[in-house]
Amino acid sequence: MTDDVPGRIEDTNLADALSERYLAYAMSTIMSRSLPDVRDGLKPVHRRLIYAMHVLRLDPAAGFKKCARIVGDVMGKFHPHGDQSIYDALVRLAQDFAARYPMIDGQGNFGNIDGDNPAAMRYTEARLTLVASAMLAGIDDDAVDFRATYDGEDHEPVVLPGAFPNLLANGAAGIAVGMATSIPPHNVGEICGAASLLARKPDATAADLMAFIHGPDFPTGGVLVEDRATMLAAYETGRGGFRVRAKWAQEHGKHGTWVIVVTEIPYQVQKSRLIEQIAQLLEEKKLPLLADVRDESTELVRLVLEPKNRGVDPAMLMETLFRATALESRFPLNMNVLTADRTPRVMGLREVLRHWLDHRQDVLVRRSRHRLAAIEKRLEILDGFLAVYLNLDEVIRIIRYEDEPKATLIAAFSLSDVQAEAILNMRLRSLRRLEEEEIRKEHAALTKERGEVQTLLGDTAKQWKRIASEIEDTRKKFCSGALGDRRTLIMAAPPPMEVSNEAFVEREPITAILSEKGWIRAVKGHLADGGELKFKEGDALRLLLPCETTDRLCLFGSNGRAYMLRANDLPRGRGDGQPVRLLAELANEDDVLALFVPRDGARYLVASASGRGLVVKAEDLLAEKRTGRTVLNLRDNERAVLCVPADGDHVAILGSNRKLLVFPLEQVPELARGTGVTLQRYKDATLDYALVFKLAGGLTWKSGDRTRTESGVSLRGWLGERGQVGKMPPNGFPKTSRFG
Repeated sequence: MTDDVPGRIEDTNLADALSERYLAYAMSTIMSRSLPDVRDGLKPVHRRLIYAMHVLRLDPAAGFKKCARIVGDVMGKFHPHGDQSIYDALVRLAQDFAARYPMIDGQGNFGNIDGDNPAAMRYTEARLTLVASAMLAGIDDDAVDFRATYDGEDHEPVVLPGAFPNLLANGAAGIAVGMATSIPPHNVGEICGAASLLARKPDATAADLMAFIHGPDFPTGGVLVEDRATMLAAYETGRGGFRVRAKWAQEHGKHGTWVIVVTEIPYQVQKSRLIEQIAQLLEEKKLPLLADVRDESTELVRLVLEPKNRGVDPAMLMETLFRATALESRFPLNMNVLTADRTPRVMGLREVLRHWLDHRQDVLVRRSRHRLAAIEKRLEILDGFLAVYLNLDEVIRIIRYEDEPKATLIAAFSLSDVQAEAILNMRLRSLRRLEEEEIRKEHAALTKERGEVQTLLGDTAKQWKRIASEIEDTRKKFCSGALGDRRTLIMAAPPPMEVSNEAFVEREPITAILSEKGWIRAVKGHLADGGELKFKEGDALRLLLPCETTDRLCLFGSNGRAYMLRANDLPRGRGDGQPVRLLAELANEDDVLALFVPRDGARYLVASASGRGLVVKAEDLLAEKRTGRTVLNLRDNERAVLCVPADGDHVAILGSNRKLLVFPLEQVPELARGTGVTLQRYKDATLDYALVFKLAGGLTWKSGDRTRTESGVSLRGWLGERGQVGKMPPNGFPKTSRFG
């Protein structure tokens, strides 16, 4: 039985059959659908679209034609796929918010940045742009190879001449089988500058090229916030990514109000979906700094973001939005492209430009050879014409009377077949004398041009000089005006910003109130005194602490632990508040020694009843957890007795035995946690009070209604070293053992 018998069944292993067919599908997807060619930066559908419009003579200066006609020609002659996929590709080439340098000039509804669909192809029209014309330049001069179309009835270009650096200028994106590509658009002026450098200096590195190419240039603008080292690594390897943020500004209104206005959004982010995302997060209360968002866009993007209140920091508001929404996005870089031999490869920036330059050299050589062949052919004909003018009468006689004039002309004047055919097809009007002079001028010009072309073909250095000149022409042509200006702003990578909970709180003055029995609350504003405050029966005011709702308060307990309280979390209103033990995990036997707002850079002296103590920084007193942080390690049956600001250079310490000691603060170690050192030695006493002061200003205390200050000289008798017993205080020292 032969193989071509209809109905023949062949046993095949299922795994082998699936593997073979899936491999064929994968290769088709990679080679003919998803990955662009490194030389012209186009996928087959885009290349066929542009070539079909070229065949239809839809040049930039021509009129528009219906997109349905264009899609029909592409599908019928070149691209055997669905009309909708072809139309989608056409639309993207025409959208100025999708393509950095559109290749198709569209007329009609081609969609918008909100994600709205374009009109049907029967309603829209299109023609090529100057960018597409540059891509096609030389296609009729044998600049590239052609191959048969899918049905064998026509021919299509394998690649376009590509005088425009399309791969980097417009970028590409696609997902194949087992591989993908993602290339952001760039500014053509910067690309041409880098290409010119590489043409002059073939060993230029990616770092050298980045002197011209500063980063992607997206059609929708935005702000590129990737650092240079990261971009250099991405361009060297062909893999990486670029962080892009929306462009925004603060607009001030009446009475101190303000809003944020977003004028540019990241590339490929649909504005309508972005607004929906922000609105949903607002509804879920995940954007506490934002009050509302509204869209005031026309043809230009204008998103208005209203803050929760005037006290919100604009930078903090935008930081929360950048983290939670598509106002900041990361565009991946994966320069996976097809080489000239149709091999998929990931290339770096230098290699991509190198392949494009090599393609331009190949195009130049092929066009030059084509031109040289045309010159040779024309010179051959002109030589024949000149021979005619030397023997016009004989030529006329041969043509008029000979039965085989062509053969006779060839024999009589040693002409070639081409020359004889051209003479026979010559018009009678060309026999005038003036025409001979024109032929001689043309012959001389073509002879000179032939020499120049031959010199160009034989000199590689001149070829690269010509290519550099063509690149410069491209730069001048497409770098002027709005199309050529850089749209994406490049900024240094922003420093990491901590979005604290305080940022979500409106800043306003309050007063924290702590009672003797440990009840705490807050009232609005700063109170001068607590004379009008009411407390539970048997309770009284212990302290008033003016602060703001954004402050963090430090509570130091007799257990040697420090606790952090958020001022905004304190109970408000006219009630009695709540026990402080509900906010900080204090045992019933523990007491509050101090409640204060720790300031940046401040230091505090903490000590136990036995006279041991240490100095601690303000930041070491703050603990996020409710159990607090141990600062002073206590022994059995020992209690902490004080926490005072260490603002000065000397310590005045007084025990319950009424012994006063003054010593330098530098003798007390600064620790984040510890048992401390002996500040004052006791036998049958405990530490009563201590104060840090500046010796030059003296030690001040109140004695009755009078305020007394002992200068540094007067305190000489009490000056000593840390750990000594001390002496009885000066006369008039208060019996309460408090300085002031």
